[in-house]
Amino acid sequence: MPDIRFPIGEFVYAGPASPAHCQERARVIAAFPAELRTAVAELTDTQLDTPHRDGGWTIRQIVHHLGDVNVHIYCRVKAVVAEPAPLIVGFEENDWVKTPDHRLPVAPTLAMLEGAHARWSAVLDSLTVSDYARMFEWHGEGPVSLDEQVEYAAWHCRHHLAQIHAARRRYGW
Repeated sequence: MPDIRFPIGEFVYAGPASPAHCQERARVIAAFPAELRTAVAELTDTQLDTPHRDGGWTIRQIVHHLGDVNVHIYCRVKAVVAEPAPLIVGFEENDWVKTPDHRLPVAPTLAMLEGAHARWSAVLDSLTVSDYARMFEWHGEGPVSLDEQVEYAAWHCRHHLAQIHAARRRYGW
């Protein structure tokens, strides 16, 4: 039986991507805000405030988490492109999901994602295959390639979208 926490499987970095796979990841990232908007369209506040699984975040928290993470990843990508070997500091997502803005309606976060992903896509579209080999220093974790970060970002988008779709099917929404 598949793990309900990871409906598309856990993230595994398989190594440097081909040019075609780089384009596919960029397409996933560009299309994501519209796909997320469709996935949560017409959900009521009660549905948005329902955990996607027992012990999991609510759909609303997932949407706001995606706003937090995807803006952070866009900034990481931009830093790697603009600076030599930047030091990147993360954040504690389980603490951030408890902040007051995670109780807001999802519309502001969906709009923020549309803007951030448009800019992020412009950066990704400008990259060459060799750009993906650029590195950043992940605070406390060590070096990470831009390729691995973008692979993770595309997986992360698909992962949470799949959680929302699975919850909708499970609850009959």
